Amino acid sequence: MDILNAISDNVLSPPILFFALGVIAGFAKSDLKIPGSISRYLSLYLMMAIGFKGGVAIANTHDLNGEVMMTIAAGLAFGFLQPFLGYRLLRWTTKVDSPTAAAIAAHYGSISMVTFVTAAAFLKAHDVVYAGYIVAVLALMEAPAILSALFIAHRAAPETLKKDPGETKMAREILANGAILLLFGSFIIGWVTGQPGMDKMSAFLVDPFQGILALFLLDMGLLVASNLQHLRSFTLPLALFGVYMPVIGAAIGLTLSRLIGLDVGTGTLFIVLCASASYIAVPAAMHLALPAAKPSIYLPLSLGITFPLNVTLGVPVYYALAKHFLSP
Repeated sequence: MDILNAISDNVLSPPILFFALGVIAGFAKSDLKIPGSISRYLSLYLMMAIGFKGGVAIANTHDLNGEVMMTIAAGLAFGFLQPFLGYRLLRWTTKVDSPTAAAIAAHYGSISMVTFVTAAAFLKAHDVVYAGYIVAVLALMEAPAILSALFIAHRAAPETLKKDPGETKMAREILANGAILLLFGSFIIGWVTGQPGMDKMSAFLVDPFQGILALFLLDMGLLVASNLQHLRSFTLPLALFGVYMPVIGAAIGLTLSRLIGLDVGTGTLFIVLCASASYIAVPAAMHLALPAAKPSIYLPLSLGITFPLNVTLGVPVYYALAKHFLSP
């Protein structure tokens, strides 16, 4: 019953209900809309808040041990290797072309910041603590999947390999990605300033967090509704990929968490990272570096199927699994 209660608590939490409201408003063709500038502000706030709080948590622990290094290594390895598995499954079960299959696989090797933030809020609501260094793992897991997906695509379809400075530009875009820079920068600032810094920033970064997350998820609900129309052209095997791939990722994340010895809170968030799919950084990178891939397939799959599944049912299920298998 614990898992059912966790799912109920998550689905009936204000942020998730606002996400549902956004989806309903989108389907109803409502004129409800979050202006682009405000939407960008909400994203920046969430990245700043989660990064800063993670850095403060590191500063308060004063302990960068083997667990930290193993978790980082596991996250990097997962991010790089998962696209190979995803690509092979897509080629076996669907008729998606190689560049698009590689792009889809990249989404499922990377991570979703909003899913992570939703999971962190879920843990806080249940008074479950987690290690602050997991934020560094979050930031580091963004790029490896992009690199491996490009390798897969170029090997399967050499015509996708660019012969101009575009590859250099793509690498620069990844390294200079605003989301990554803000997340890492906030993490470092929180680490340097520690608890005194948090005391000064808490009125801005802690108290308003739930309200801003709810408003952001309302915007995400509207975005999801606008992309669901593309799902009508999906084959059943392709749509199912958006369901079972997060389950595979979660199983790998749970196994790695148990091998490393992570606590329930940190393990839950690591599982969430392995189960989530990017719909911001990876689509931007694929559009730039792999234009032959079809955005009308890879974006709705991660945003229209996997994202809603994870933030409503996935997070409480992953927490229940972590509680069962990772508790002392």
